[in-house]
Order: sequence, then C-alpha cells, then structure tokens
Amino acid sequence: MPHNDSLEILVEKHSAPVPEAERTQVLINPGFGNIFTDHMVSIRFNEAQGWHDAKVQARGPIPMDPASSVLHYAQEIFEGMKAYRLADGTTALFRPEQNARRFQASARRMAMPELPEEIFLKSVETLIEIDRDWFPSAEGGSIYLRPFMFASEVFLGVRPAKEYLFMVIASPVGAYFKAGASAITIWVSQHYSRAAPGGTGAAKCGGNYAASLVAQAEAIEQNCDQVVFLDAAEQRWVEELGGMNLFFVMDDGRLITPPLGGTILPGITRESIITLAREEGLTVSEEPYSIDQWREDAASGKLIETFACGTAAVVTAVGTVRSESGEFTIGSGGPGQLTEKLRMRLVDIQRGLTEDKHGWVKRLF
Repeated sequence: MPHNDSLEILVEKHSAPVPEAERTQVLINPGFGNIFTDHMVSIRFNEAQGWHDAKVQARGPIPMDPASSVLHYAQEIFEGMKAYRLADGTTALFRPEQNARRFQASARRMAMPELPEEIFLKSVETLIEIDRDWFPSAEGGSIYLRPFMFASEVFLGVRPAKEYLFMVIASPVGAYFKAGASAITIWVSQHYSRAAPGGTGAAKCGGNYAASLVAQAEAIEQNCDQVVFLDAAEQRWVEELGGMNLFFVMDDGRLITPPLGGTILPGITRESIITLAREEGLTVSEEPYSIDQWREDAASGKLIETFACGTAAVVTAVGTVRSESGEFTIGSGGPGQLTEKLRMRLVDIQRGLTEDKHGWVKRLF
C-alpha cells in the first residue's frame, strides 16, 4: 500500500463565498457550532492508492451512497481543536501535533488507516489560511476545527472498510456554555455507561458520543448542563463528563483527576492543566475517585473546587452535582480561585499573552 507522508492540497476557492457584510454580522455572536466557514478539506484513501485526491473546496453536502459502510457500522473518528487570533494579530494553533497523534490512535482502535501527522497538520493549516477572515469579533472568539474521517466504501459486510474520506470543516465560535454561567451543574448517570475496559473509551469516535446522548438528555431534563459517567463495572468511580475531563481540588493542595486506563479520553487540555498545576507547586494525582468520596469531601470541606476541561469549554467550574439520591454543592457553588488561575494561565498561553515555555503554541501567519 502506498505511504504518502506529504500531499499537495489542491485549492479550489469558493465561487460565491458569504458576503463580507453578512459574515461580519454573524461573527458578532456566533454561538457554538452553528456557523461554518466557506471551505472544507477532503482527502481520500483506498488500499491501492493510499492517501490521495487532497483538496480544499467550497463547503457543501457530501455525495454518499446509502450502502456506505459508516452508515451501517459506524467506523468514524474525529478531533476537536481551535485556531486563535493572538494579541499581536497573528494566528496560531494550540498543540496541534497532539491532535494529530490522538487522531492516529483513534484510527488504530477503530481499524482505520492512520493519517500521517504532516498531512493532518497541513490540511488544518491550509483551511485556516483560506478562511482567515472568519475569526469572530467577540472577545474570546476562535475558530473551532473539526477534522474527521469515516468509512466511505460501499458494501454491506462486517469488516474494516477499504475506502475512507478524511475531512476538515471549521466553525467560528464564542463561549461553549451559555453566557453568565459561572459554574455548571452536572447530573450523575447511574443507569448508563460511557465506556468499559477493552472498549473504545480512549478513542474519539462518534459511537462514544452517541451512547452518551440518552444520559445527556436525562441531564437536561434535570436542569443540568452536563452528565458525569461512572465506571461500567461498579458504577462507583468517577470517570469523565460527556465531553470533558474532571479535576478535584483538595484543601491540602492536591489536585486529583481520574486515571486514563483506556476508558477515558486522553484530553490535550487535561494534560496541559496537569503540567501547569505542577508548575504552581500542586501535587497532581491521577487516581480513582469515587462518587461517594466526592459527596463526602464536598460536605466536609476537604474538597474545595471541582472543574471540567476540554477544547470547547477550556476550563469550567462545577458548582453543583445532582443525582437520583439528591444533590451537593462544591465550595461556594461558583468558580474557585485555583480553577480561575489555571484557566487564565492556559488561556493567556493560547492567546499569546504570556510566555509559552513549553512550545505549545504553533504560530501560522
């Protein structure tokens, strides 16, 4: 099978892009995930040619046969990342090579071909450059990038597909959670599991999210912003939210986060927070933390803050936890000092407002 580490990406500019006046208007308050830029990237794969037919073209519907493998066997993966407009007016990505490597890891787990890191990065950077006028004017706005890949072979049979389509689309975004929400309320799912040992929990695949939606719907019914999942075996150990990793701030200066172990998505924001927290002199422990302990520590005051983190929401305080057996509040119910400090440190690095000692920010143009 050919192995193409580098591909030329053909650029076919949109013949009728969104007019400037209309674009300016929607960028004032874009929300999250509802507005899209003019272009998209597509790269095809098959066993005979390897990766080929790479192009940027006008964003639009994808022609798809009803027997396309992804529609029947859900062979699909994706990534979430952001492009930022820095303080000096330049554009940058945050640790994009980590997204490329996680995309490869997800592909391996889902029996899909691995996209070379160089091609992943080039496709994302090319799309950002051609749609550079889509950065929101709102403070904190960014362009959310969604690279994804799915099985496009037309066949009905349970085996890994032989043809795939990799794509990147882009969406100008503002805040992930509703304005004014200083801390979120989360619902403990006690009837549904997100992942189990040996499953796909560590892969960023659509099936994980599909399985979580019934629990998320339950959370919404309970007036909660997000759902938190417990382990599949005992329904005892806290794992992660529907789309974010969790951290627990203790009164003795420790920061606890559940260990990865194959059932939790290895978040890039999570890893960054661990690094920053250790620089602040905190002891970070990746260890199991039970729902009962969470409740007891919140009641005793031993637990002073809880926060969630991820690409979309960055760092968000958790104020209240609800379940069928009642609810409890963490600290004052609002964002704590460490949560805010870590969030600002991370955002300042992402926005180019402070020194990037780790080389996390990749400047583009």
